[in-house]
Amino acid sequence: MNIFFPKEPEFETRVSLTLESAKKFLDKGLNISIEKSFAEHLGSSDKEFEDLGVKTLDRDQGFASAEIVCSVRNLTEDELDKINQNTLLVSFLDPFNEKPLVESIAAQGATAISMEMVPRSTRAQKMDALSSQANLAGYVTVIQASFHLPKIMPMMMTPSGTIAPARVFVIGAGVAGLQAIATAKRLGARVEAFDTRPVVAEQVQSLGAKFVEIDLGDTGQTDQGYAKELTPEQVEMQREGQKAIISQSDVVITTAQLFGRPAPQIVGRDMVESMKPGSVIIDMAVETGGNVEGSVMNEVVDINGVKVVGQGNLPGEVARNASDMYSNNLLNLVMEFWDSEAKTLNLDPEDEIIEACVITRDGAVVNETIKNIYSGG
Repeated sequence: MNIFFPKEPEFETRVSLTLESAKKFLDKGLNISIEKSFAEHLGSSDKEFEDLGVKTLDRDQGFASAEIVCSVRNLTEDELDKINQNTLLVSFLDPFNEKPLVESIAAQGATAISMEMVPRSTRAQKMDALSSQANLAGYVTVIQASFHLPKIMPMMMTPSGTIAPARVFVIGAGVAGLQAIATAKRLGARVEAFDTRPVVAEQVQSLGAKFVEIDLGDTGQTDQGYAKELTPEQVEMQREGQKAIISQSDVVITTAQLFGRPAPQIVGRDMVESMKPGSVIIDMAVETGGNVEGSVMNEVVDINGVKVVGQGNLPGEVARNASDMYSNNLLNLVMEFWDSEAKTLNLDPEDEIIEACVITRDGAVVNETIKNIYSGG
């Protein structure tokens, strides 16, 4: 079976295959090819891949010969004409926002796996790319905050006096939020955190942070562990409950996202303006609409001396590690369904992982969640 790994668009620093993963694919008997100059920006030359047995092809050659195409970002509609019918496409497909592309993939007869749709389960966690990338994103938010903040994170006692630790408030204690909390604590900050799911309080406290309690009534989480969408009244209760903490914080990191839906705006301009000049807000949800009023994608906005950072593609800031993790996620996905005797993938539609992450198959959109959204259900 032939797997092709194309180069990513210029704005994407991550890659879908590393040298270590390439060797493991080859050891399992798969034929691997990459596009020329695939990962040179990360220090991995074409020759290093070729020395392992990986073929180097032009982009069009790779698409024409591939039975599977693995990438970080999805292909463009123009490129769909270059793949074979029944090709398997594996990427962060973003099916919630890419309806025309998904329908074009179905019309082409290709099967598409969306990596963000891999379920959160014990069996699937080794291929859960959304969580692996969110982990790194949480780390990056704190590093960015530290860079923009005009003071140090830890308490420091010197002959010249004592410096108080920075106060960091993390909103949202999912995978990214917990990593942000852990990283801020390692840097010596005083950390507080809030999440609409009270069940995560113990995890927050285990990292040495204070869990802020705001009574929102019945909230809970989905079967996949995601926060449920709040009512407008609950959003307002959250905003009121966190105002005082935000005004006293040196850094606010917002990680609140709703799977498949726009992010809730939970930090209003009045809260931003209540912070001391020199404070920093990192809006991790800026790519899905933003948690912070006034944040702008890929910009640092100054609001009365408060820096609001809206950096997109946070895992791409640590592209080497992000590529390692994503490549391993892809490897684990393929190996989970690889039939070594038949030399093919067995994508059983009844399998819970396949049912969740396969979006198109046999000329149609087959994922029930996505079908319902597309039909207006």
